[in-house]
Amino acid sequence: MPESIKTLEYDVLVIGGGIAGGESALNLADIGYKVLLVERDLTIGGKMILLSKVFPTLDCAACITTPKVSEIARHPNITIFTGAETEKVTKLGEHRFEAVIRQKPRYVNVSDCTGCQLCEEACPVSVSDQYQYGMVGRKAVYIPFSIASPRAAAIDIENCTLCGACERVCPTQCIDFTQTEERFLVKVKSVVVATGFELFDPLKIPRYGFGQYKNVITSMQMERQLAPTRPYNTILRPGDGKMPDNIAYVLCTGSRDKTVGNPICSQVCCMYSIKQAQLLMGALPMADITIYYLHIRAFGKGFNEFYAQAQDMGVEFVKGKVGKITEKENGNLILRYEDIEAGQVKEAEHDMVVLSVGVLPNRGISETFENQKLELDPFNFINQTDILASPAKTSIEGVFVAGTASGPMDIPDSILSGGAASAETTSYLRRAVS
Repeated sequence: MPESIKTLEYDVLVIGGGIAGGESALNLADIGYKVLLVERDLTIGGKMILLSKVFPTLDCAACITTPKVSEIARHPNITIFTGAETEKVTKLGEHRFEAVIRQKPRYVNVSDCTGCQLCEEACPVSVSDQYQYGMVGRKAVYIPFSIASPRAAAIDIENCTLCGACERVCPTQCIDFTQTEERFLVKVKSVVVATGFELFDPLKIPRYGFGQYKNVITSMQMERQLAPTRPYNTILRPGDGKMPDNIAYVLCTGSRDKTVGNPICSQVCCMYSIKQAQLLMGALPMADITIYYLHIRAFGKGFNEFYAQAQDMGVEFVKGKVGKITEKENGNLILRYEDIEAGQVKEAEHDMVVLSVGVLPNRGISETFENQKLELDPFNFINQTDILASPAKTSIEGVFVAGTASGPMDIPDSILSGGAASAETTSYLRRAVS
């Protein structure tokens, strides 16, 4: 271990700052434990903070997440590292873990940044905005989005030309190009893994034309168009900037499909597609919305009623498997699909197609644990060793799992899972050391 590495001590390390990790951290901090929350992104809040509304209540996602995120950020017992990664975790004994955290430089002193965005206006470099899923651009120095926490600028050093324009206009002189990567040795008594999920990459299904046809987008790109912090002021199709009036959803894109390596149901795709369909009918009252599905799995409280409500609103549901998508000269799309109820192969024309992508595990966390193996289940999510009695327990005593790190689930279940992880962690910490 390098001599210059800084040593820190906390009660609990929470890996992942999404809604589940945040819930665990907050619960533990409220009862007096010192928590280190490590998030690899530039902001806490996970994917929920990027959503428009939540199903089936259609409550504003940001209105739910932002107060929780603010509470986490201001809690005296929680220390937050954003833009940081947990490189390795070693169990030394009962209630004794060591973790190496790598803090990437932000090139901005967060405590001095006022979020004025003058640096963004001055920056001459434009690149694709990952927080808007590539639909618009951002500058090389940027605030991730308006409700980010911390709401401070960061410099994308890989695309920065070091022209100094941002430094010259910064009123607080908070930009610091001398920042370097830091490593911390963190000693903790327990670990909560809340690393969340990845979205399926539809490039793995070339027959759907994603990346080739501009008017084929993912459900997350549509979600951003519906969100309050959206890139445009309305719903537009990327190919020509027109407002679409005939939108198709292709369900089970990357779920329940052994050919792309994800044979399980992602649990949320049916309902978020129905949610988006309802929101689209409000945003584009004249638009026709068609959902191509294999089975609608509306299993939760109020879910089936939400599904029936979408049908009553005029959303068309077609039980059929989409085989191929092709593009016409005007940018419209032809869906060739098997109509399961009619037993026929049919074609339909739409001017925009949304691929309802599934949920995949966030890879790599199991390799982080050095001397004891963090077991994965057959689908590469973290294995829950006692799923009925203690769903937060993992194969390592003192390491607990929260949220979608253990499998696909919706937001309420993720919050419950975060609460379960904090309860199990509390029980473990209170256990007398033998």
